Amino acid sequence: MLHFLKHIRYTFLLIGILTTASLTGTTAHANNSFPQQTSVQRDTSNVTPKTYEEDFKERYDGSEYVYEQEKTKGWFSRFIEWLEAWVQDLFDFDSREKAADFLGDLTNIVYVIIIIIVVFIIVRAIMNGEGRWVFGKRSDKKMVQYEDVETNIHSVDFKKLISQATANNDYRLAVRYQYLQMLKKMSASEIISYDPEKTNLDYTYEIKNDDIREQFQYTSYVYNYVWYGEFSIDKAQYEQAKTSFSLILKNMAA
Repeated sequence: MLHFLKHIRYTFLLIGILTTASLTGTTAHANNSFPQQTSVQRDTSNVTPKTYEEDFKERYDGSEYVYEQEKTKGWFSRFIEWLEAWVQDLFDFDSREKAADFLGDLTNIVYVIIIIIVVFIIVRAIMNGEGRWVFGKRSDKKMVQYEDVETNIHSVDFKKLISQATANNDYRLAVRYQYLQMLKKMSASEIISYDPEKTNLDYTYEIKNDDIREQFQYTSYVYNYVWYGEFSIDKAQYEQAKTSFSLILKNMAA
């Protein structure tokens, strides 16, 4: 039995020795399979370094190489900048922005004042234009006196005024007095209700008689043409206009 155990031990020992030898051979073979390291070659050729000329910047300093052009300010922009600086110094503002805001507010106020003045002039022209020729010139330098006559139409002696105007060869004024005298008599006959603020069209609507209405429209045309058109007429032309006024007065009396 003891001899059998020794035999087994020698067998396992022999197996271990063979196994170790086999592994050692495999490792050696694996180590021999790696590629050998090659040496690095060094470049020893002569390389000349690149140099730049000393006037490099000067050569590319022309205007054709400037890609961001500075905008030239106009005279108005320069004036605004000067004005802002002047306002800033005058009112001791902390910054230019405050001076610019102040100028903006002041400009708006000036615009409002100008608009008010323009509206006032237009309204005044309407009030003084007798409701017909708003933007026309005044019929005469003595318009104030003529307006007084028109206001006090019922107390005015038109025959006397017509005689004075024709004596002075002022036939335009004589035509005006002829027209106002016609309105006075038509109001007295209750054909119209006279009011200095009324227009010729207002009177036309008040006239009930067709013939008188038609004649009134013609005499109104003659009056507007001579007086508001500011046309100079001679004695013969005045006599023709006078005939139309006499005709309507004659028809009113019939």
